[in-house]
Amino acid sequence: MLSVDRLRVLHAVAVHGSLSAASQALHVTNSAVSQQLTKLEREVGQPLVERTGRGVRLTDAAELLVEHTARILSMVQRAEAELEAHRDDVVGHLRLSATPTAVRGLTPHALTSLREAHPGLRVEINEEEPHESVPSMARGDADVALVVDWEGAPLELPAGMSRAPLMEDIGDIALPADHPLAHRELLELDEILTLPWISWSRGSICNDWLYDMIRSRGAEPLIVHTVEEHQTKLTLIAAGIGAAVLPRLGCGPIPEGVRIVPVQPALVRQVYVFWRTESSRRPAIRAVVRALREAAAVYTD
Repeated sequence: MLSVDRLRVLHAVAVHGSLSAASQALHVTNSAVSQQLTKLEREVGQPLVERTGRGVRLTDAAELLVEHTARILSMVQRAEAELEAHRDDVVGHLRLSATPTAVRGLTPHALTSLREAHPGLRVEINEEEPHESVPSMARGDADVALVVDWEGAPLELPAGMSRAPLMEDIGDIALPADHPLAHRELLELDEILTLPWISWSRGSICNDWLYDMIRSRGAEPLIVHTVEEHQTKLTLIAAGIGAAVLPRLGCGPIPEGVRIVPVQPALVRQVYVFWRTESSRRPAIRAVVRALREAAAVYTD
């Protein structure tokens, strides 16, 4: 009989592309991964990996086995969820992938609530951008993902996922205090299109959204810097270097020299959680979603 634990190891190698990456994902040593693969090869009576320089390549037999393994692991996860639901105990270890602004804005309240209500549950946060959370969920590296997407640019989720909306997050415009538009109480969207922008990192959904939003209104984005951390952006803006869209969720202190001005039509992000549908019966999943909803309600009150 094939070992499910060894099949997990093979699946991790297939998903992550190397023994070292698989060992990091599984939180074990490279040697442990190699040993489990060797034992699995003895069980199936065929080689499963071939050395290729510094990496490995799965054999045809391994590729076939991985296809079945994905279905087996899905069934195991479903069985584990049903067992948890039968016990109705909110316990164990749950991995939450969350975008940075949501980590700052929502998870402190949610984790405090969960710790008080369910001391047997350990929630591990991994800060990731939405484009990283989706593959994390698909690989099984996360149990729940807390993400945002911009209005008009929805995040595409893999099949077999369930989602729950939490809140809308508004983006304002952060300007140097001496900028000609900084004294205004409200800006029209067309007035900000030619600003020198401090955007998010290249390839992120927020950076892509900013480009698309400006181009959709007939202008070409002037990106002068790409900076991920909001507080770093605000420091640059206070020095008179550029402007930025500043989401309200998780927004920290506004330094002197920066003026925050809303814009119309509003720049809106949707904040929501998603998880594998087959895990919907897990009490821990339901508890985390409920805690995040409560945190969002407190934040928007």
